[in-house]
Amino acid sequence: MGMFSTKGLYALRAMADLASHPGWVSLGDVAKRQNISRKYLEQVIALMHRAGYVESLRGKGGGYRLSKPADQYTLGQILRAAEGSLAPVACLNCSNIDEVCPIMDTCSTVGVWRDLGKVTSAYLDSKTLADIAQGEPDASAPQD
Repeated sequence: MGMFSTKGLYALRAMADLASHPGWVSLGDVAKRQNISRKYLEQVIALMHRAGYVESLRGKGGGYRLSKPADQYTLGQILRAAEGSLAPVACLNCSNIDEVCPIMDTCSTVGVWRDLGKVTSAYLDSKTLADIAQGEPDASAPQD
């Protein structure tokens, strides 16, 4: 099991897709472009909506769009909203309060995981959504 679930990875891809397509974007289009099931994408976008990262508009010509410019979101923020935590191992996840590990205080590996979590968070908070969004294809570039 990797550090992030598909929920986090799909959240990044969906948000990058919205960042790459100005205006209101239909979830169906995002699902097709990203090859993600529409049903699963709806769950992921709901988490982004709850965090206030996307706005929605119902009806014809509606859809979703980013609430603010892509360079104002860090990848860490998006992943935390999707995953609930960026802790690399369950014992460091503060929302896991019921399951605090009985040997945490004497565990020889916990320091490594804690430092990995810090490094990972710092890296993901140094990158913005704009860094992973594809710009619109350059009209002057030759098309295949």
